[in-house]
Amino acid sequence: MEIIIVGIVLIFIITYRSSSGSGVYKFINEQKNRLYDKYAPYSYKEMRRKIKELGLDYTPRQYFVQIVLFAGIAGVVGYLYFYNLIVSIVYAVIAVAFVPYITYLRSKRQYSEFIFEQIQVYVTNTIMEFATTQAFIKSLEGVVESGILEEPVLSDVKTMIALSYEKGDVNDSIAYMNAKYPYFMVKNMHQLFLQVTKEGAKDTEETFDNMLTDIDALVEGVYRDRMDRSEFHKQFLIFGVALYGIVMLIQLLLGVDSYIAMLDNKLIIVLLHALVIINTLFLLRGEKYYNENVGAE
Repeated sequence: MEIIIVGIVLIFIITYRSSSGSGVYKFINEQKNRLYDKYAPYSYKEMRRKIKELGLDYTPRQYFVQIVLFAGIAGVVGYLYFYNLIVSIVYAVIAVAFVPYITYLRSKRQYSEFIFEQIQVYVTNTIMEFATTQAFIKSLEGVVESGILEEPVLSDVKTMIALSYEKGDVNDSIAYMNAKYPYFMVKNMHQLFLQVTKEGAKDTEETFDNMLTDIDALVEGVYRDRMDRSEFHKQFLIFGVALYGIVMLIQLLLGVDSYIAMLDNKLIIVLLHALVIINTLFLLRGEKYYNENVGAE
């Protein structure tokens, strides 16, 4: 057992020393980026780049703390369930392997929230610009020139403008934006602009004012939902981690010596592994739901 532990430590030291990094935080970050650049899809790379640009990504130190936390919890759970150091180490390694997946989920949620905010800015300011210009394309140009939009929405609005001038109407540009950002408020605003453009509707000020009011109510509901979900997420994690403590209750009822004696039964070992796996899947599904179903609309 001692040889295995020493071997693992030696492998880490050799790998670390072969790195050009000057510290453990830099080393871990370099390894993560190397794997990410090799395997991550292009769209995810763009999403990660934007998250870093916004300053929402974890620092190397925060990633290191997360790795230590995952490994520590998994190692303790593995040991308290099986009283086997090898199993404990294996569980710790598996837990650390989930860090990139958790990072992906978190980044996806942050990016979705950023895009929703940008779309809200796009819709709101286009409507307000229209009150002055009384022309859809001029409104888009005014929004672009104001400098309030960020990439990638900024480039997409520029594409809308270019398509409109190229085709001579707004149909293709609106279809492009609706397909790229299928939010209700985008489709509703574009539909209203189509009616104004084709039918020459008059006295649209009240209609647009009502739409702005609806958007404000929608945004308020989204932010309230985010706060509620964030609070529920914290409680969910506490509950999920606490479920691993079921084995402590079993040991308290049976006694530690009796529990250890039970571990000689292979069926008990299988059931304990199944208990850990089921609880872990429960946590992962909860994380996936929290980060993917952001409830934008």
